[in-house]
Amino acid sequence: MKMVNFFLQQSGLRDIYEKVAAGGRITEEEALRLLESRDLNAVGAMADLVRARKNGNRASYIVNCYINYSNYCILSCQFCAFARKKRDADGFELSTGQMVEKARAALKAGVTELHIVGGLHPSLPFGYYTDMLRALRAVDGRLQLKCFTAIEILHLAWLAKKPVKETLVELKEAGLDALTGGGAEIFRQEVRSAIARGKESAEEYLDVHRTWHGLGGRSTTTMLYGHVESPADRVDHLRYLRGLQDETGGFTGFVPLPYHPDNNKIPVTTRPTGLDALRTIAVSRVYLDNFDHITAYWVGMGLKLAQVALSYGADDLHGTILEENIFHMAGAQTPQLQTETDMVKAIRETGRTPVQRNTFYEPIKVWDAAPEREGPAGSGASAILRENLASA
Repeated sequence: MKMVNFFLQQSGLRDIYEKVAAGGRITEEEALRLLESRDLNAVGAMADLVRARKNGNRASYIVNCYINYSNYCILSCQFCAFARKKRDADGFELSTGQMVEKARAALKAGVTELHIVGGLHPSLPFGYYTDMLRALRAVDGRLQLKCFTAIEILHLAWLAKKPVKETLVELKEAGLDALTGGGAEIFRQEVRSAIARGKESAEEYLDVHRTWHGLGGRSTTTMLYGHVESPADRVDHLRYLRGLQDETGGFTGFVPLPYHPDNNKIPVTTRPTGLDALRTIAVSRVYLDNFDHITAYWVGMGLKLAQVALSYGADDLHGTILEENIFHMAGAQTPQLQTETDMVKAIRETGRTPVQRNTFYEPIKVWDAAPEREGPAGSGASAILRENLASA
């Protein structure tokens, strides 16, 4: 507590800290102050307080597998390094049989979730997607199918010539368990037009998730940060998400995604810094008081910085992944996968208790915690925190 008081005295953020400590909801103006503050430790202390209040000393991961059914896409989002046109030699699309083969291999590796997204394919019929879900559901009913972004759902509704609600009902009946959170990017339209011209609007993205939540479905959500947006744009984005969560309660977790600048058309030459990543996670944890979970996406951050983020508001490291294309095609240098042993070790090194979770952040297995190496977990004083900050 003495360390926290020292940070607060230096930062000028005591009024916000006292509100957060009392369980109060911060405003957009206060969130912007936190995001623009140079005192990362003070902001992190607030975030860690909220994290501990919501999740205790646990930190989670999921054993999952990414499958991209195709990278052909009718859109040409400026930030995207994944999409291809039919004329491109490195475009691909998988048959349902190939998807099933990947699912069976993943199941043998202990995977509990298949995370499936792709581009807006120019010619695949709606039946391809429902047949795919039914075939994957038949592999093993225990596999949870987390599939499709909001823009994919809008595309599928267009293919099916049905309203979004009816389309989601049909997909759910075919086996869809949860929607992914991808495609949120930044909601402010001026920024959205600069990085993803022609993509769905913020209102359309939110309405897809609102409709899915109304059907009893759950989903995650995201924010792509570190490109041409301002701090105020990030806060505006979070405002929309908090508002929808107040309305539906259907979001299971929030996943901030650091922008990677390679192989796309946005004139940004440097990735978000580690300090920016930690600050964004911390402010998200404090502001999104109606979200139970904040994920540090190790694919975009690197595992060491994601470990540090567990002391700055995050309580989840995402998954083992097995195969990831979208971030790596944009320049990510992280490994294609982490083993479950790697994930458990990474969490234990921070002093947290590792928890294997399912798609809905519900615990599957709680591991024993390793002894703390030095100092209180989450205080910013442990040896692993210092080591990882130095190398991130």
